[in-house]
Amino acid sequence: MNYKQAILVRQDLKLPKGKIAVQCSHASIESMMNAKKTLVNKWLKEGMGKVVLKVKNVTELKKYVSKANKLGISTAMIRDAGHTVVKPGTITCAGLGPNETKKIDKIVSKLKLV
Repeated sequence: MNYKQAILVRQDLKLPKGKIAVQCSHASIESMMNAKKTLVNKWLKEGMGKVVLKVKNVTELKKYVSKANKLGISTAMIRDAGHTVVKPGTITCAGLGPNETKKIDKIVSKLKLV
């Protein structure tokens, strides 16, 4: 896999599984929409590989998003509407990429899978 996307999920919110799934979907789509079309096309052709990873809290999440931005990787931080589980505007997760796997791994390789 030469291209992938990473989705980072806050563990401090203790979101239900269904909520995590929906928030990750938002992060994946929005980050893809922010990416360069050439990278998206390569990622699509390879099967849209992605990993979902744990971050402790919003501070850690923002740290990884900042690192990705510095490397020119598309990002998206997802703020919840607040209709069900968390307060409106709560940042729940973030998407990084799609981009080259080696660039994504440079940022997130120490994080654990959800």
